[in-house]
Amino acid sequence: MKTAIPSSLLALALLAGSAHAELTGQLRGQWQERSAATLGPLAAANSLQAGTAPQAGSGALLDAELRASAGPLTAALSLQHSRLSGPPRSSAALQELYLSGEALGWQFSAGRKLVAWDVGYAFRPNDVVAQEERRTLLSNMPRGRPLLQAEYFSAETAWSLVWVNPAPRQDAHFGDEQALALRVYQRRGALDLHGFARLGAHTHESLGAAAAWVASDSVELHASWHYARRNEGWRSRNDTAALLPASPWQIEALGRRQQALLGASWTGENRLSLMAEAWWDGNALSAAQWRDWASRNTGLRAIASQLPAPLQVAAAGNLGWQAQAFGNSSLRRRNVFVRLAWDHEAWQPALDLLYTPEDGGRIVTASLAWTGNRWRIDAGLRSWGGPAASVIAQLPQRRLAYLASSWSF
Repeated sequence: MKTAIPSSLLALALLAGSAHAELTGQLRGQWQERSAATLGPLAAANSLQAGTAPQAGSGALLDAELRASAGPLTAALSLQHSRLSGPPRSSAALQELYLSGEALGWQFSAGRKLVAWDVGYAFRPNDVVAQEERRTLLSNMPRGRPLLQAEYFSAETAWSLVWVNPAPRQDAHFGDEQALALRVYQRRGALDLHGFARLGAHTHESLGAAAAWVASDSVELHASWHYARRNEGWRSRNDTAALLPASPWQIEALGRRQQALLGASWTGENRLSLMAEAWWDGNALSAAQWRDWASRNTGLRAIASQLPAPLQVAAAGNLGWQAQAFGNSSLRRRNVFVRLAWDHEAWQPALDLLYTPEDGGRIVTASLAWTGNRWRIDAGLRSWGGPAASVIAQLPQRRLAYLASSWSF
C-alpha cells in the first residue's frame, strides 16, 4: 500500500470514533472472467514478445468503501485486494477528505472532494472538475480532487465556484491541472438550465451549457455543449512505420474543440425505461488520424516479420506504445449509446450498446442486479467487437464476465 494510507486510515478511525460521527460503507466480493482480444496493437505486441503489454486477468477482487463524517469533516476511503492471474495486490486510496461550513448564506468546502457536473449519462462534456470515468461495470466510489469551493443556493438558482488543484504541479494535465470553474443553475418549471465556465492553467478558457427538460411523466430530454479555445489530447508525432526509440504519443495542446451531446429517456408505467444518447467529441482522433494509426500498426508488423526473433522486442515495444491512442475521452468523434432497463421489484435487468458509426465498433453490456435491504447481487457480461478494422475491436479486451455480492451498512 502507499505510504500515505496509514495516516488516512488513522484519520478515518478517529472520525468513526467520534461521539457524533456517522459511518457508512460497503463491502463487496467480486469474480471477473476476462478474455483478451486477438486483434489490435497490444495483441500483436504480446504475440511477438510475451508480457510486453501485461493485462489484468481473471480472478477475485475484494473491496471496501468507507465514509465517515463528524461535524464539518468528511472522509471517504476505498480499499481493494485482488488476485487477477498473478501475485495478489492490495491498494487503498483516500477518495475524499474535506471540511465544510456555512457563512453569509454561502456554503464552503476545502480539501479533496468529488464535484460532478453535467446532465449526460454515458458522456459528460461539462464535467470539468471531476472528469470521472463513465459506464463502469459496477458503481465505485469516484475520487475527488483537491479544491476550494463556494456555493450559494436558493429555491430556483444555484451558484458554484471551484478552485480545483490549487497547489500548482508541473506536467499536470487533464483533470489534474490547476483551474477555476464556475457553474450557474436555474430551474424554470420542468426545465433545468446549466451554464459553465472554466479557466485552466494549460487549456485556458472554455464555456459550456446544458439543459434537462421533463417533457411529461414518461419523457425526459437533455443536451450538453462544451467549447474550449484550447484543449489537450493524446496525439502521435510520428505515423511512419519506422521503429522508434521512444513513444511517439504525447499529450499535446489542441486548438479549438467542441463537444456536444443530445439525449432522451422514456419510462413506462411498468418501470421499463429506454435511454438514447448521441454525442460528438472533438477531442477524439479524426478518421484520418485513425487511418494513419492503423497504417503504422500494419507497417510495424511487417517490419517485425523480417527481423530475427531477438530483435522483435523493439517492434513489440513500438506496437505497445500504439495503445496510447486509446487514452482520449472518446475513441471516435461520433458515438451513439442506447440503454434498455427494467426495474421490477427487487430485480433490475439492463442491456446497453455503445456504437461508433464511423467504423461499426460496438460495446455491448448485459447486466442483472438484485437489491435487498442491505445486500446486492450483480452479474453481467461486457463484449467489445465490430469489424476487424474498427477501433473498439482492437482494444485489449474481448469479453469480461463478472459476479459480485455487496453488503452495505
